[in-house]
Amino acid sequence: MPRRTGPDNRGRKAPPRRRPRRTAPEALPEGVDLVMVQFKGHRKSYYHNRRRVPVEVGQYCLVEADQGRDMGRVIYVGPGTLEWWAFAQDQGVLAVAGERDLARLHENRGDEWEFYDICREKIQARKLKMDLVAVERQFDHKKITFYFTAEKRVDFRELVRDLAGIFHTRIELRQIGVRDEARFKGGIGICGREFCCSGFLHKFVPVTLKMAKVQQLPLNPGKLSGPCGRLRCCLNYEQKLYQELRRNLPRVGARVKTPTGPGVVRKLDLMREACLVAVQGEDRPLEFPAGELRWDGRESLPAGRQTRHGDQ
Repeated sequence: MPRRTGPDNRGRKAPPRRRPRRTAPEALPEGVDLVMVQFKGHRKSYYHNRRRVPVEVGQYCLVEADQGRDMGRVIYVGPGTLEWWAFAQDQGVLAVAGERDLARLHENRGDEWEFYDICREKIQARKLKMDLVAVERQFDHKKITFYFTAEKRVDFRELVRDLAGIFHTRIELRQIGVRDEARFKGGIGICGREFCCSGFLHKFVPVTLKMAKVQQLPLNPGKLSGPCGRLRCCLNYEQKLYQELRRNLPRVGARVKTPTGPGVVRKLDLMREACLVAVQGEDRPLEFPAGELRWDGRESLPAGRQTRHGDQ
């Protein structure tokens, strides 16, 4: 069935589709492995292996999909986490893919290029402001998903009808963001490695410019942004460590007491847990370990943060 969106025939707004709420189990299931499977565009999903199918990392397997079967490559087999199990409880591994299954997957990938061209022609014919990113055909041919980006919400009901009339199967158009687009296309980052989103990341997490400020990085969005135009995901990796280190240090501009006299903090060295202090009577700033400094935490730290070092 075509996916409904936008206003209905009476001009009223159709109710949004609600996804079922996922609740994590209280404990990891015993004797059952969790299998993570990767599909086209580096899309990943989680499946239980209650049938105890002998799957290994690198193999292709058949899994339960949306009203049918799908096939992908196994990238993890193990106990998993409670969060992953919340998505795996209702979908599982069915069998290891055989030669015929692999051949059919190869045919599907070839057909997707043809579907892509057809969909682009229909988008241009209807003058829709959307950019088609990728097409994914479900292994059992029961659904075709078209991924696209758009600046605003697009009413694509007529486009869905056009595509359903051509392919005679279930059609789904899914709007994605620029980060998802980068994951689909893949590439090499400035670090020389594969995009994190295309490689090992399972889901996106919010990344803010405040993280760069905490890590004392230059606040230049051009240098901090990835190919997708958003702040790089790797800014989040060491955020907790930097936050913990900053709790043991005064802020820049704080008045502190040093072994050589009072002074003002000019710079922080988070990794060495040291401060560069402009001491009264000294020609140049001096460096001190945080343990040799004393300061009033109520004046030197942001409101709401617990004082670690304070004058009595």
